[in-house]
Amino acid sequence: MMTSEAEVDLDGALWQAWKTLELPEGFHAEIVEGFIEVSPTGRRRHTMVANRLRDALVPHLAGSDYAAYQDGNVLHEKKALIPDLFIGPKDLDDVPGDDDLGVSAEGIALVAEVVSSGRDVTERDRVRKRRAYTRAGIPVYVLIDDFDGHGTVTVLTSPSPKEAVYAAEIRVPYGTAVEIPDGPAKGFAITEEITGEPLD
Repeated sequence: MMTSEAEVDLDGALWQAWKTLELPEGFHAEIVEGFIEVSPTGRRRHTMVANRLRDALVPHLAGSDYAAYQDGNVLHEKKALIPDLFIGPKDLDDVPGDDDLGVSAEGIALVAEVVSSGRDVTERDRVRKRRAYTRAGIPVYVLIDDFDGHGTVTVLTSPSPKEAVYAAEIRVPYGTAVEIPDGPAKGFAITEEITGEPLD
C-alpha cells in the first residue's frame, strides 16, 4: 500500500508537535495511528504488574546482550510509542531513534502492555497499539489484560507489517502460565506471580 502525501505531511506535523510537548508530571504522550494521545501514567496495580514483569525478566536475560526497560520511547517512522516494558539491546546506543528522543523499533525484540481501564484506553492497547507494533515489525507483543474476563495474557508473534497483523496468538486466562516462544525472552513464562490471581 502506497503512502499518500497527506499521510506523510500529517506524520511530519504530528512528529514536530510531539517533540515540542511539555506535559505535567504524571502524563505521557504517544503518536498512535494519526493522533497524539496523552494519558496519565499507570494506576497502582498497573505499575505493580509491569514492575513484576521487569523484575522476573532481569534474571532470564542475564548473560545475554539484552535488557528489559520501562517507560522509554519506541520510535518508528515518525510514530512514538511508550510500551509499559520493552526488551532491547543492553546498549541502547546500538538502536538510536530520531533526534535522540528514544530508540528505534527495529532493534526491539519484545514490547509489553498492561492494559489500563477505560474503553478508549483498552481499545488503544488491544487494537491501535497492536497494529502500530506490528507495523513496526516488533517480533513479540505481550498484553496483560485485567479487563478481559477475569484477566488474560495474550502473546502475539509473527508480525506482518504490511497487513498490520500478528499471525500467531496465544491467549490464556490468569492462573495459566504462558511462555514467550521466540527471541531473547524465549522460554520465559508469564505466570500468576506476575499477573496475580484471576480477578473476581
